[in-house]
Amino acid sequence: MDALTPVKEIMTKDVIALHLDDTLRLVDKTFDKHHFHHIPILDSKGKVAGMISKEDILRLISVRQEFTDKEFGRIKVRDFMSDKLVLITPEDSIGLAADMFITNHFHALPVVDEEDNLQGIVTTHDLIKYAYKDI
Repeated sequence: MDALTPVKEIMTKDVIALHLDDTLRLVDKTFDKHHFHHIPILDSKGKVAGMISKEDILRLISVRQEFTDKEFGRIKVRDFMSDKLVLITPEDSIGLAADMFITNHFHALPVVDEEDNLQGIVTTHDLIKYAYKDI
């Protein structure tokens, strides 16, 4: 594995993102439909504002055992997403991404251009696939 390989070589480019005012119901449906674990959240200008993970949903549900259907459709992403982000660019190395995962205990990083426009997402799964692609 070449740790200097740019993130753009292993990132997912066709990313499904949601928006700050989307609901918990939409997040749950998106996770169920696409079987991934992280969704970038965009603000009204299309800039990355946060991330939401399946773990965030599970944590929210564990605090509150039951949601009514009305509540499930009313709770906004902005109210439970993670907004403490570390961003990476397509030209940054996968070694840097690995260091960010280890240091911050993250499992996904939004990949953005110089204006914070979403370009992709890189996950620990992407790194593992890359590391073992020749085995």
